[in-house]
Amino acid sequence: MGGRRTRESRPCHPSGSGDTLRLPRARRPMAGSGACGYTSGFVSCRSFLTAGLCTLCLSAGARAAQEPEWGRFRGPNGAGTSRVRSLPEALDPKTAVAWRTEIPPGYSSPVHDGERVFLTACEGAQPVTLCVALSTGEVLWKRDSPVTLGSLPRGQNSPASPTPVTDGEGVVAFFESFGLLAYDNAGELRWDHPLGPFRTPYGMGTSPIIAGDLVLLSCDQDGDSFLLALDRESGEQRWRTPRPEANHGFSTPILYHPAEGETQVIVSGSFRVSAYSLSSGDRTWWLDGMAWQAKSVPVLHADRLFVHSWMASPSTLGVPDIKTPFAEALGKYDGDGDGLLSAAETEELGLSVLWFLADLDESGGLDRGEWNLLLARGVSQNGLQAVQLGGRGALEASDVLWRVRRSLPNIPSPLFYQGLLYILKEGGILSVIDPLDGRVLKAARIEGAIDTYYASPVAADGKIFCASHRGLLAVIDPGPRWEVTSVHDLAETIWATPALAEGRVLVRTERALYAFVQHPRGTSPGDPDARPAAKPRRAVLQPCPPGTSDPLRTPAVSRSGTERAPIVQVSLP
Repeated sequence: MGGRRTRESRPCHPSGSGDTLRLPRARRPMAGSGACGYTSGFVSCRSFLTAGLCTLCLSAGARAAQEPEWGRFRGPNGAGTSRVRSLPEALDPKTAVAWRTEIPPGYSSPVHDGERVFLTACEGAQPVTLCVALSTGEVLWKRDSPVTLGSLPRGQNSPASPTPVTDGEGVVAFFESFGLLAYDNAGELRWDHPLGPFRTPYGMGTSPIIAGDLVLLSCDQDGDSFLLALDRESGEQRWRTPRPEANHGFSTPILYHPAEGETQVIVSGSFRVSAYSLSSGDRTWWLDGMAWQAKSVPVLHADRLFVHSWMASPSTLGVPDIKTPFAEALGKYDGDGDGLLSAAETEELGLSVLWFLADLDESGGLDRGEWNLLLARGVSQNGLQAVQLGGRGALEASDVLWRVRRSLPNIPSPLFYQGLLYILKEGGILSVIDPLDGRVLKAARIEGAIDTYYASPVAADGKIFCASHRGLLAVIDPGPRWEVTSVHDLAETIWATPALAEGRVLVRTERALYAFVQHPRGTSPGDPDARPAAKPRRAVLQPCPPGTSDPLRTPAVSRSGTERAPIVQVSLP
């Protein structure tokens, strides 16, 4: 079902935030480039605007200004950051709520185009797409999915888990039970594209994104995984690329715009992160060494990719590590000689505990491919790593600049903000990492917000916002020695990642959508009782004198578990 567009498709944001200094390529100094040397690990591009040294950042900002402020999961290019201002220093449910709107349950995160907020939900067995006025919280329209639910996902997931995407001209929503649905801003259906059924034990969690005139969706499942591109205007398929190495996963793609060459779609998946041509879907490069299940969204800064993946080992889940080759296992356990291994035949191995994670095609027996996947899961490694982009084909070990193996999150995605990298782990452990060498500068629990986290941290206006599972809302003062500014208890369950708008922080709970503002209810910026805005902070730069360099020398492995590659020497011109 087609629909008409009233404006030309908008380009996607190049690499997320855009208000921070570009990192130099490791092993390739930016000599004579006129860019600011990066030496302190905490440099804000705003510190140099008056000196005219951030032309690249400004040009990227001009392009990003055409985009919705927060149009996709985790905002511009999935980075979790924005240029919006006047955000509250405290998410206080008693004094800082502009409005609260009751909505049906769902895990999808809110997105907005500056006027309308979009999200999905599930009313009983009926998946729905919602549009809410950003200024007032009024529900403008609600549309039912054509297909109701036959069953609920297993475990901690929701039929309305994928986050919708908007380009300012409408919204595209994805439901596992149906596929993709595109509406205009008035709620009129423009097209639909049925997909599925999907083979995944926990339900789908990946979200669609819009890239120019394409809608992209990564569908990683247990067999027949693929990356899909549809025409934004008609919903017709433009290309579909198989991802045979990928099992069920939940990561949402991002876009990479290299200085030379075409735009790439980066997808984090099972055991591997890969990039594909935006125009054709052809695979451009890939890097092995990821965990066996992908959940978080990779983060880009210039030509450096920060990708994180974590999944509990089979033994942690109650399934013993399998180390026996398939042929040997057949000889030992295949009692009926059918060339497959059933749950009964492998009872002594304990595979029946989580049989659904082993028998991917639900045939009742494990074939060679399923058995080999069990072997691979047992040796896969969790990690956060920095990857230098620019290569093609299989990337080499030298392209991995550093890895962090400890204190890793399960679901929350990394956050690159004001020149530093942040990760948020269960228990409210927030770590800040130097993006040049992987050094953990500080790792501590968020005092007052020690809890499980499914929502990813987001940042803007000199603040980091964190929302815990049971509704603890923390505001963090960022930096290498970050500090807690405020913590308030919303006392409602949160699965969704907050969204940022000009002057507002949108928080979705299981029961409602909140808009938090800087000034308490009943006041305005001119009122004497209104909270004063935070004083602007300037980052500290410790440059090398002209003509000199300041090498960063680190051991290969630190006590914190960080593996470090050689770091480039940088200096101010």
